[in-house]
Amino acid sequence: MNLDDFNGVLTVDAEKKTLLVQAGIRLHQLNNKAKEYGLTMRNLGSIDHQSIAGAIATATHGSSLSHGLLSQSVKSLRIVLANGQAVKCSKEQNEELFRAALVSLGALGIIVEVEFEMIEDCNIEWFQTILAASTVLRNWERTLWTQTEYTRVWWLPYTLRAVVWRAEKTTKPFRQPKHNWYGGSIGYHTYHTLLWAAQYVPRLLPSIEWFVFGMQYGFHDGFTTSAVEELRSGLLMNCLYSQFVNEWALPLHKGPEALTRLTAWINGDTDTARIPFDPSGVFVHSPIEVRVSDTSAADPRPFLDNTVRDGPTLYLNATLYRPYGQDPPCLRRYYQAFEWLMREMGGRPHWAKNFTDGVTHGVLSALYGEDMAAYLRVRAEVDPEGMFVGDWHRRTVLPPRAELPVLALEEKEVVRRPKRGGGVEWVGEQARWWDGGAGMGSGRSESEESFDLMVGAEAEASVLLESLREDMEEEVDALQGRKHGGATEGFMGEGVR
Repeated sequence: MNLDDFNGVLTVDAEKKTLLVQAGIRLHQLNNKAKEYGLTMRNLGSIDHQSIAGAIATATHGSSLSHGLLSQSVKSLRIVLANGQAVKCSKEQNEELFRAALVSLGALGIIVEVEFEMIEDCNIEWFQTILAASTVLRNWERTLWTQTEYTRVWWLPYTLRAVVWRAEKTTKPFRQPKHNWYGGSIGYHTYHTLLWAAQYVPRLLPSIEWFVFGMQYGFHDGFTTSAVEELRSGLLMNCLYSQFVNEWALPLHKGPEALTRLTAWINGDTDTARIPFDPSGVFVHSPIEVRVSDTSAADPRPFLDNTVRDGPTLYLNATLYRPYGQDPPCLRRYYQAFEWLMREMGGRPHWAKNFTDGVTHGVLSALYGEDMAAYLRVRAEVDPEGMFVGDWHRRTVLPPRAELPVLALEEKEVVRRPKRGGGVEWVGEQARWWDGGAGMGSGRSESEESFDLMVGAEAEASVLLESLREDMEEEVDALQGRKHGGATEGFMGEGVR
């Protein structure tokens, strides 16, 4: 289901600084509309092209010890269940459904409305400085993460350096950065071509790291660039090229050990790394992205929040580019080694990233314990026939078929094929077709009977289209017969850092 056209602002509460929006609105659209009322989102990740529903569903975050997940700014949600009921949930109303929906993985229903809390519109002044990796580790427990409201680090494993980016709110006038090598056409295409060449000669990658990040951030430690931008654009970064991203969350204090061991493995020092995978012949892309958050004050806490419950969280993101659409040769072994280290150190994977098939229901149940059980219980109550269950959910989150029989409406992947212009086309079928009904549980409730939250004061509407008919009738008529195409849009972004 595509909610791109379901992207309006329904109400604005200036006193509470909240916007009630339709869930298909993209983050950049939300911020653009909020600016008209002197408001902005308090925190952002690297990009703002996701829908608000998608960002919430996957535990999207920024990089600040003053902030947690984006979902911490959600005051209420309206979600359409498998039986057509449009149910409102919040901390005060249907709290268990709210906790499940704040990181829903798209498996509960269709989130159609989001009440989101903003802050006053503002600018930030940011500084980025390239430093020796040893300097970053020395300041890890001192001022690295607390000197400014927003901080992130790009770790360069071959040159043993790191770029530290810091930002603070300011009233200073706008100021553009003076230096931006791969933000220009020559730098952008030079870097892309070098990555492509390294597909055939991987040993080039350490030299590419030295050259590219020297050109962008300086060849000598201490080189600094800065700028003043709007908060809503200054927190973003250019992701450059198609890429794999494998990110895990672990306690912040474990960062120095994790980075030291991963860097040692990348450089062939197996004694220091203590990772049981052979690094011989493996050359990786840079940088390793390092970000932080603190969700210890979250109330209520999503069941599938992957962050540390009682302290600050560190996120390590092992990025691998796909130059001109080609998968890097180091992909499988690098990610096996990275995930082994993350799991050994008590990490949890980011839901929207490219973790490997080693992350299963068994692994996640051990990591989440009672919270995973609570999420699955709510999921089964609101969608007993699996209308919103796909092949990824079965492989990753749901118990194996021996424990949980195939659900009647569950979808299974049938074929996956590349699309012209980029991307992948995924084709699936419902269980009642691909499995012929074999192994499906019996005595299961019909979807019409699922999770009845529509009694008394909780009743918001019986069916979504009925509740929206009067004010959306013309829009519904206009949408009849429309089809969404498969066009993809190239992304180079603005304000590269």
